[in-house]
Amino acid sequence: MGSQFSKQIERRKAIAAEKKVLADLLSASGDLFPGSDYHPPNRTNWISQIGDLEKLRLSQIVWPGTHDSATDCIGFPFISRPFAQCQSLSIYGQLSIGARLIDIRIQQDRRVCHGVLTTYPIDHALDQIIKFLSDSPSEIIILEIRTEYGYEDPPGFDSFLIDRLGDRLIHHDEAVFSRTVAEILPKQIICIWKPRKAPHPPSGGPLWSAGYLRDNWIDTDLPNTKFESNMKHLADQPAVTARKYFYRVENTVTPQADNPVLCVRPVTGRIQPYARLFISQAFARGFGDRLQVYSTDFIDGDFVDACAGLTLARMEGKA
Repeated sequence: MGSQFSKQIERRKAIAAEKKVLADLLSASGDLFPGSDYHPPNRTNWISQIGDLEKLRLSQIVWPGTHDSATDCIGFPFISRPFAQCQSLSIYGQLSIGARLIDIRIQQDRRVCHGVLTTYPIDHALDQIIKFLSDSPSEIIILEIRTEYGYEDPPGFDSFLIDRLGDRLIHHDEAVFSRTVAEILPKQIICIWKPRKAPHPPSGGPLWSAGYLRDNWIDTDLPNTKFESNMKHLADQPAVTARKYFYRVENTVTPQADNPVLCVRPVTGRIQPYARLFISQAFARGFGDRLQVYSTDFIDGDFVDACAGLTLARMEGKA
């Protein structure tokens, strides 16, 4: 018992020390970057309002994303939900506040899940996406759907996605990365399907395979450890104009079983305030041109504004 208590004390000290590193860095260097003062007049349609869509290229967009997007209703309120909920807004609400990458995990019966906890059927999530895109016909999103670890792939799921999303799907084509938004519309969804065992989507089809959305996720609740890991892996990427895949940085940390704080929201609070600092430091260290997909738990308007501002700066040739 004593050794366990001592271990917890050391863990709390480590977390406090890492939070202080980030706070000190923010105090010393600030969090300004090209476009950081921009605030979209309407986040619901921020891509279409950012300027001339005949000039804005897909590769210039910084995509604000949500991590474990379909967890707003997961588990039981006040019982299991705090341990698995990563977003409090519905998917429609996330898209309306400006999220442009949605991350959904499913199990064999086509229900959305996060680990062992399940929530609504995938149809509910897709209905919200379709409604948003119908309401906002000049917006483009990335939709990532994967089979959750430990589960089997839903039978026939690729055909199901194609049937449900239909004419909105942007077919796999690496030339898309250099095209403008105007050239891509009225298609609106880059759908990346990541089965665990089923065949991956073929080249040239309506769905994109797993290799077109990459990241380097590490399992830690230490905020500076995650911050610097994100920075290191981002530095290893080519500039967005030189690659034919999306690369995601997740401004998240993960509750750990050996720590008494297991609820997602307070753990998220260790790194969430430093989202702008990360962008600023990427520029300070010489690789701001590599940031492309930037995801968070519990997305808010300021996170979207940061991504929209950098997008505008790129389109205007300032970043």
